[in-house]
Order: sequence, then structure tokens, then C-alpha cells
Amino acid sequence: MTVPRPPNEAEGARGGRSTRPAARGRGGWTPWLYLAPALLVLGGLLVYPIYQLGLISFFAYTQAQVSGGEPATFEGFGNYGVLFGDPQFWQVLLATVLFAAACVVSTLAVGCALAVLLTRVRAVPRLALMLAALGAWATPAVTGSTVWLFLFDPDFGPVNRMLGLGDHSWTYGRFSAFLLVLLEVVWCSFPFVMVTVYAGIRAVPGEVLEAAALDGASQWRIWRSVLAPMLRPILVVVTIQSVIWDFKVFTQIYVMTNGGGIAGQNLVLNVYAYQQAFASSQYGLGSAVGIVMLLILLAVTLVYLRLLRRQGEEL
Repeated sequence: MTVPRPPNEAEGARGGRSTRPAARGRGGWTPWLYLAPALLVLGGLLVYPIYQLGLISFFAYTQAQVSGGEPATFEGFGNYGVLFGDPQFWQVLLATVLFAAACVVSTLAVGCALAVLLTRVRAVPRLALMLAALGAWATPAVTGSTVWLFLFDPDFGPVNRMLGLGDHSWTYGRFSAFLLVLLEVVWCSFPFVMVTVYAGIRAVPGEVLEAAALDGASQWRIWRSVLAPMLRPILVVVTIQSVIWDFKVFTQIYVMTNGGGIAGQNLVLNVYAYQQAFASSQYGLGSAVGIVMLLILLAVTLVYLRLLRRQGEEL
């Protein structure tokens, strides 16, 4: 008598009775179960506040509605119509885009240059530079802005004395005030880029850099042709983070230009939203500015990632 043998995987697949798809279906929920606590936290901290922000942007929501004296009235896209019809909004939007772009480029340039420098110096200078950079990174924005205001103070600041500028006020002119804020933003932002890029450079095999140096490549050519392509995933992360941080700068502008500068000449979108929501008690209009900022950042990030995917980058 012949004992029937169990079908192997191939025979089971041909017979249509394989149990592997069912096992895969049961295990497909396992990753989501592990992610469920984090997703719940993110939903509570991100999704719900964004939902409330978007909801308020469709209502006429002022101090009267906050205190309960009057009911909130649905305005539809009325707040967005008022916002887009305000010439100051477009001026502030343009200033925000240009200022954020300058901050991102400067931060990446300084951070990447210092990351390369860390690989060229000895242990003691490297440790000193790392501690100084991390100290700048850990300094609260309000404290750092106040210190920079003192350094460039027209009466007591040491910078004017060293440069022989007398009582020159850096915060009086529009461009000089933006430049001063840019320097402070770069000062407190470059450590993140420096540490991240330095970690990426240390992960690059030394034989690759030695081969490039033996071929006669300069340091700039090594960075442009060897390190930058290998570090592109890391550069994507630091670039997107810098765009998000610098586009929504608030504390530095508010503290260093006293709320947006003379006649609002140094306003950016975050400060503009604050003025509309809290100074003017137009909370619906301020929420509309916040939603516009959110959509702009999402669009910039998605376009940037799409361009990288077209170039064949793994993200």
C-alpha cells in the first residue's frame, strides 16, 4: 500500500490549496499593531489640532465668540477671500519665501562646511567645536535672540565698536534687520546639519575618499562628486527640516524686530498670523494663514521628494 505524501509548496500552489497567502494575510496586521500607539499619539498631537485649525478658518471667530458673547458664524471661504485680497499678505509671503530660502542655503552651507572640517581636525579641536555648536543648538530662541540684539546694540554692542560703525542701528533698516535675524537663525540651526552630515561622512568608506585624493581631486571636487551623491538621503532630510523650520520662524523675528519691524517691514507669515489672530482678535483669519502655511510646506516637500524620485533616488 502506498502512503500518500503531503504536497510540497509548488504542488500546493498548483492545486490552489497553499496556506501561505492566508499566513501572510494574518501577519499583515502585525506591523500596524506595533505602530498603533505611535499613530494614536500623532493623531492626538497633530491631526486633531490641524482639524481644529482648519475648522476655525471657516468661521468668523473673534473675541466675542471666544468669550461666548456671540455664536460663531460660518463664513465658508470668506476668511481666505479677505486674506488673498490683502496686498500685505502677498508682500509678507514673498518676504517669507526669500528669507527662508536664504536661511536654508546659509544653514546648509555652514553646516556642511563645518562637518567636513570636523573630519580634518584632531580630537581636541573637534570636541571643542562640537561642544560649542551643541551649546548654540541648545540655547532657547528667546535667549539667543536677546544675546544677538545685545551684540549688535547701537549703544553698547561690541560689534559696532569693533567695526567702527558708531551708533548704527541694525534693526532700523529692513534688509539689515533681516540680515541680523538670518545670522541668528543660522547660528542656532547649523549644528543639526553639521552633526547629521558629519555622521554621514564618517559612514563613508575611507578607501573611497583616499582613491579620490590619489586621483588628484580637490576637497571641493571630492565633496561635489563623491560625498554629496553618497550623502544625498541625509541631505534630503536636513534640507526638508531646514525648510520647515526656517519657513515658520517666529521667535527670532518677533524678539529682534520688536514684533515685525517698523511699519511691519520685517513681517513673516508666522508673525503676520499672530498679529491677525491675537493682536486683532481675528482668530479665523489667523487660522486661515496657518492653513496656507501648512499647504505651502506640504507642496514644497512633496515637489522636492518627487524630483528626487525622478532622479532615481531611494527615499
